[in-house]
Amino acid sequence: MLLPLYYVIPVLGGYALTSYYLLRNPHILHKKKKLPFYCRHISHRGGAGERIENTLEAFDNAMSNHTDLLELDCHMTKDGKVVVSHDLNLLRQTGHDLNICDITYEELPLYRESLEVTFFPGHYSSGSDRRIPQLEEVFQRFPHMPINVEIKEETPELVKQVSDLVKRYQRSERTIWASVKDPVMKLCQEENPNMPIMFTARRGLILLLLYYTGLLPFVPLKESVLEMYMPSIINRTYFPSNQLMRNRFLVFLQDKLMMRKGLFQHLQARGIQVYLWVLNQESDYQRALECGADGIMTDYPSELRSYLQRYEGGQRTRSEAQGSVTDNRHGNSY
Repeated sequence: MLLPLYYVIPVLGGYALTSYYLLRNPHILHKKKKLPFYCRHISHRGGAGERIENTLEAFDNAMSNHTDLLELDCHMTKDGKVVVSHDLNLLRQTGHDLNICDITYEELPLYRESLEVTFFPGHYSSGSDRRIPQLEEVFQRFPHMPINVEIKEETPELVKQVSDLVKRYQRSERTIWASVKDPVMKLCQEENPNMPIMFTARRGLILLLLYYTGLLPFVPLKESVLEMYMPSIINRTYFPSNQLMRNRFLVFLQDKLMMRKGLFQHLQARGIQVYLWVLNQESDYQRALECGADGIMTDYPSELRSYLQRYEGGQRTRSEAQGSVTDNRHGNSY
């Protein structure tokens, strides 16, 4: 009865050691991806806490705060214009119960004068710009800025139009295809395979399964970006519509399973950037960086900028202090 153990234990031990070694050294099996941009500061809907979301004014404000990536969402009007809007139905944003796909661009209503921040209930933004812009306007205004374009609806014509705009403005390498839905992402990849892509919800679950079974170091990954929510913001600044997602035990379990520095480091060693969303408090900024995330997605670009300046200044001060200690130990104090 014990004889099989003499074979099973060494095999499992060898597998575990090999998996661990390759997890730390993924370059042995995988060529490192090389995105032409690195994003630390990411503006969610252009910074929906400081200006009305997804407006040119919001994007301008994000740029003035040295954002590294603009995050936005797209839909298509009845007359074929690709517009920047999070919702397909405009009731929340404008007060008018209309679907973007059912009206022309000229018929689009203005945003409300004051709009509640989705990921910070009880907080509102306003601005002088209340117009829903076209995606082409954003590309024209910010030709060199990396942009994360989320496609929410499985609409082949919308995907084609977005792809055509990306190609026209020669920005395939600095525009990310984003969607949580596999069918939508498949359409995006087929239409423009040169654009980097994020993990969909299903692919994210597979990623975690591969990580915890030790298979991740052996499996190639097509994605270049992991965009995920930080579970600890649930029931504080993020209230999922699914009541089950708000269960305290499930939130705790998600946090323990998802916020793994070892996982983030492995992905980064493979050239895959990790972004956490949507973080609107300094304690959340701090935790994201402590967990090893590359980028922080926020509704408050100016607040994140201020925090990162202090954080990076503190990092430099500590580095210089450590260098001074090292010099003193070697008798090289200046």
